[in-house]
Amino acid sequence: MVDLLDRWRVAALGAGARPDAESTRAGEQLLTRWREPHRHYHTVAHLTAVLDVVDQHAELADRVDVVRLAAWWHDAVYDPRAAGDANERDSAALADSVLTGLGVPAPTVAEVHRLVLLTAGHEVAPGDTDGALLCDADLAVLATSPTAYERYAAAVRREYAHVPEPAFRAGRAAVLTGLLALPALFRLPPLASRWEVPARDNIRRELAALTEPTAGPADLR
Repeated sequence: MVDLLDRWRVAALGAGARPDAESTRAGEQLLTRWREPHRHYHTVAHLTAVLDVVDQHAELADRVDVVRLAAWWHDAVYDPRAAGDANERDSAALADSVLTGLGVPAPTVAEVHRLVLLTAGHEVAPGDTDGALLCDADLAVLATSPTAYERYAAAVRREYAHVPEPAFRAGRAAVLTGLLALPALFRLPPLASRWEVPARDNIRRELAALTEPTAGPADLR
């Protein structure tokens, strides 16, 4: 927890926030959001994993502290019952309010807002290295080992426990099909070269399980 708060303070200060207690409180409130009980995948562990990827490839970013701030905010609001990109839009709006209150310059606040919205569809324009780094970090879980990927998929299912099985299968299959339709899941060459193939293999395997008519709950894991 202390380590994460330190990382928040570094990113906030680097992006122009005032160095005062209000900034620390904002980080604490963000962590409270990431620890909400209805979250099973979109948790502090996911936040940490995204920040780790950003830090490991900081040299690829134009403004790495802005990317870090966007990582903190990209799932700040997470309601599995929300429709479409409502969570991303609400997260971006919350970032606007809080960061402005912390003294972050308006152009930087606007950039954090833009980056957060990119995580709704993960469609990044050519040359947008900061957007690419954030989206690549957000999707890194797709390229993990098959066992880790199954844990991720199971955690997502728990977040949508309120959705009946047939509807979940259809909705999740649509999400996975959309990901496979992207020209590339990962944009930055150092990440794409390692992650693109295993990520697509994992997605295809999950999609096959979801669309198999005879598959039972055990097959979803």
